[in-house]
Amino acid sequence: MPALWMILASLLFACMGVSVKFGANLFPTAELTFYRGLAGVLIMAALMRARRTPWRTPHLRLQLSRAVAGSIALGCYFFAISILPLATAVTLNYTSPLFVALMLALWFGERLRPLAIFAVALGFVGVVVLLRPTLAADQWHGALAGLGTGLVASLAYIHVRELGRAGEPETRTVFYFSLVTTLGAAPFVLFGEGFHWPDARGALVLAGVGLFGSGAQLAMTRAYRYGATIVAANLAYSTVVFASLFGVLLWGEHLDGAALAGIGLIVASGIAVSLARHAPAAAKRTD
Repeated sequence: MPALWMILASLLFACMGVSVKFGANLFPTAELTFYRGLAGVLIMAALMRARRTPWRTPHLRLQLSRAVAGSIALGCYFFAISILPLATAVTLNYTSPLFVALMLALWFGERLRPLAIFAVALGFVGVVVLLRPTLAADQWHGALAGLGTGLVASLAYIHVRELGRAGEPETRTVFYFSLVTTLGAAPFVLFGEGFHWPDARGALVLAGVGLFGSGAQLAMTRAYRYGATIVAANLAYSTVVFASLFGVLLWGEHLDGAALAGIGLIVASGIAVSLARHAPAAAKRTD
């Protein structure tokens, strides 16, 4: 059952990407980010109230660091989706495990196994293979935003790990992330291109961004909570598959052989990094 929760989360994340892609023609990135955060605030606040989870956190600085990093990553991700083919943007977002492995080695002194080193190198080769044949000249800022998503999201994931070890409830962590996202995007909405009142179509798009994104986070949290971490982490890459199918069906996006090879290298490297990082713990449990 936990595996099914992760597959559901991947499908919902891909649906959120579809909503963002449609919404890019109606709203600026800041506005999409604002509504995504607002939906998370409302949903997580209701869950915290139902579970009687305290609002105050003893780890405010760590929560804020995670929230700021996650908010920046989310904005970059939405911008990348608006510029790039959906499958390309989603795949670049999933370079975060490669950056996580590097940061854990550089900041926390965790030793990288040879498989992890090889996987990280393979992943960045995949990035080069994916980007070089598929992007037009006016798409490179979207590609940089996509890579920025992977880099900054890796900081958020490291903070999530530390918050989990500190015993922070998942709902409170997601609440603070959503709150900071909403507050951070609000000035750009109010003083940027101006606020756009959504029509019926826009309201459906914004509802999709918020509900699909929040539902995906809840399903992912349940998958990680009740299932094996390594299984959940690897199944998360099914988002790339769903996004590729949606891109073909809805926008007629075409990825040539080199682009597909690049996506395959990135996905394979992410799985290999996950296997390398969890292998010692798995071996220990089987002794």
